[in-house]
Amino acid sequence: MHSLNRRRVIGAAIATMGANAAWPITSKPSGDAIVIGQSAPVTGPVADAFKGVLTGEKLAFDQINRKGGINGRRVDLILLDDAYDTRRTVENVKTLIERDNVIALTGLGSTAGVGAALPILAEKKVPLVGVYTGAPNLRMRHHPYFFTTQASFKDEVFYSVRNLVTLNQSRIAVVYQNNEFGKLMLPVAEAAMKELGATFVGSAPLAIDGSDAVAAAQAVAAKQPQAVLMIAVGPSVVGYVKANRNYVSVPIYTISTALGMLPALGDEARGLAITQVIPYPWRQTTGMAREFALECEHAKVPVAYDTYGGYLLARFLLEALKRTGKNVTSEALVKVIESQKSWDYGGINLAFGPGNHHGTSFVETTIVGPRMTFMR
Repeated sequence: MHSLNRRRVIGAAIATMGANAAWPITSKPSGDAIVIGQSAPVTGPVADAFKGVLTGEKLAFDQINRKGGINGRRVDLILLDDAYDTRRTVENVKTLIERDNVIALTGLGSTAGVGAALPILAEKKVPLVGVYTGAPNLRMRHHPYFFTTQASFKDEVFYSVRNLVTLNQSRIAVVYQNNEFGKLMLPVAEAAMKELGATFVGSAPLAIDGSDAVAAAQAVAAKQPQAVLMIAVGPSVVGYVKANRNYVSVPIYTISTALGMLPALGDEARGLAITQVIPYPWRQTTGMAREFALECEHAKVPVAYDTYGGYLLARFLLEALKRTGKNVTSEALVKVIESQKSWDYGGINLAFGPGNHHGTSFVETTIVGPRMTFMR
């Protein structure tokens, strides 16, 4: 476990972001703008978990357009709502490519949605630069038009299990989302425990709305674990953390997908261990972090992890577009990203190549402390 470092209040920070993530559901690009497309859950069961990253993206796009865009051209983002539904994600991707002629896609939000979109990207030769799912199955085979800028969920799970083994809390139960995301991650968690010397004592599925959280906690309690690894997103995070306190009373380790639900938990989030896949946003030792803080201040948006994640992804994409020069095309963008061995991502390094489209495996753990603070 990392030693404790500075603490920062998060409380209502993420909760207030909804009003600031004021992207339109559809948008008509202006003039000769460079057009980027996105399909994400603006509504639906996990919409609250995406408010922060959408706010961060908006900060970055507003920043570059305020400064004159790229080579004098605005950069417009068209965001279509998929409500976390795979069918709608596929429809949106096709619409963005065929109707809106986007140069690239970014920020898709679901494991199943990205998986369904990848064949379309290969056919249309349009890159997807950055997603908000770290599902390892999406990275198993090289895809010529798919790039990621954050560590995988596998990296996060292995990091958590390694920490628990170090802390002699090696009897671990897994609570997993009862959908494609969770079902894909359960065997990853089992493999991590086997490789790292932990004992897998059992698992319990969790409905995305958290309606069966008490039953899941009771099933876990019967296994008498020393810790719980929770792999979930959206309202189920809130339901299970509360149920765990009442029925299990052992530490919960979870991955970064849980971050957006902390405000709904309030003080009950205290003690929750969360892996983070982006740098600590309050350490303003890099130019990127300082610019982010200034943009937050300008927009009256609180500094937060998920906002910084959206901002960093958008900044990476915008910098890559800038490096393509005046002839901004999908193919030129792919070549630019592949040619760079070192990209500054707010203090961590991204490295790509023709055979490597997954730029980093950076993970660290934070603990939610008293008064909703992050401790490192």
